[in-house]
Amino acid sequence: MNMFKSKQRIADHGEVFTPAWMVEAMLDLVKGETERIDSRFLEPACGSGNFLARVLQRKLAAVELKYAKSDFEKRHYALLALMCTYGIELLEDNIAECRANMLEILADYLDLNESNDLYRAASYVLSQNLVHGDALKMRASDGQPITFAEWGYLGKGKFQRRDFRLDTLAQMSAFGEEGTLFAHLGKHEIFTPAQTYPPMTVSELACTDIGDAPKEAV
Repeated sequence: MNMFKSKQRIADHGEVFTPAWMVEAMLDLVKGETERIDSRFLEPACGSGNFLARVLQRKLAAVELKYAKSDFEKRHYALLALMCTYGIELLEDNIAECRANMLEILADYLDLNESNDLYRAASYVLSQNLVHGDALKMRASDGQPITFAEWGYLGKGKFQRRDFRLDTLAQMSAFGEEGTLFAHLGKHEIFTPAQTYPPMTVSELACTDIGDAPKEAV
């Protein structure tokens, strides 16, 4: 693959692509985390997904090792692996390509097609986890604050979702430091979810349109 799409894009956006060998070397620095199914990764300039794709592939290898004998668990933990990958990208074509690449990896692993509930659930998750926006400004392309879904697997086919604003999560670096704006606050006050959702099954996620998931008060 070319290291860049065009000289103009480099000039305008500083867009370059990390070669595969470098991606592997960098991920090997946190090898244990890349092989833990529920570890969360955020790439703030994810491009078309060079890093996130390899993180997902490593996580799916861990799913295969642990859950290969149970198709039910394998499918749900594979979705969880996808749920724990996040990205922000300034360029619209890149974020679309990143979503497509990630979906293809999961679909190939589980032999899914577009009519499958798990395929459609994964597509919805990617629409929430991979954001078209500006990581430095912490704003989505529509100008709204970037909000990420925190997904958890409750077991028995049920997933829990809680939404957090990125700018709120970024306050963690200031939490508990004397003399900072947030030093007097408890952790629960800073990291209260912006929204909590009822537990959802794969079928329910597959039927969810962006912004239409049922919500409950927090």
